[in-house]
Amino acid sequence: MNIQSLTQFSLEGKNAIVTGAGRATGLCYAMAKALHDAGARIILMDVSDNVFELAKELGGDAAGYYAVKANLCDMDSLQAGFDKAMEIFENQLDILLNGAGMQYRCDAIEYPDDKWRQIIDINLNAVFFLSQMAARVMIPRGKGKIINVASLTSFNASKRIPAYSASKGAIVQLTKALSNEWAEKGLNINAIAPGYMITEQTTNLVNTEQGQSYTVRIPAGRWGYPEDLDGTIVFLASAASDYVTGATIPVDGGFLGA
Repeated sequence: MNIQSLTQFSLEGKNAIVTGAGRATGLCYAMAKALHDAGARIILMDVSDNVFELAKELGGDAAGYYAVKANLCDMDSLQAGFDKAMEIFENQLDILLNGAGMQYRCDAIEYPDDKWRQIIDINLNAVFFLSQMAARVMIPRGKGKIINVASLTSFNASKRIPAYSASKGAIVQLTKALSNEWAEKGLNINAIAPGYMITEQTTNLVNTEQGQSYTVRIPAGRWGYPEDLDGTIVFLASAASDYVTGATIPVDGGFLGA
């Protein structure tokens, strides 16, 4: 690959919104940094006030990091957050990364209705409505990248997380549905499906008997790290993926193929 080809992966001058980036140990935060390292200006969008401190720690406005607080379960808050983002970016949006997600473990027969509704709201409904808002800005410009975050449970549902499994399975189909409508308008709609990843939430699980039972099923022989998502997320956000749409790309060390 020559140097000219490598410029396809540059995000210089691009504007990106990343939801769910309110924790420095989370996958969304890591993906936001990968997009920024490739040249994009980033709005970190999260319900937590912590998002303002994270943007500041990363260098703030001067470095191309901005923070917007929004409750993804509330349409008024979501719309206000998106409007604020468009004010910051002067109505120029190139990339939307729908990364925010929630999980709750409980036997299906006892699963509380409030948790079900909350997870569907965050993991699925917010993805659709925010994509809709983004598309209204992107379509008139004839280009844009929307990236959704799926999961291994999009393909292999797990016990005791029925709402999460249902929402992530739906993300794969939503990604295809939006691609079918918007690809001809210049938008690329794709998803990334992380495998078993080492984060703050999973660190204590990796070396347990349960964690090791997952490890032996991963052909790569290890769990992933947040930075293992960097290349795929930059690819999907860049011109290098202009003929890729409606796809869900697993980044799982080969788990789904085993």
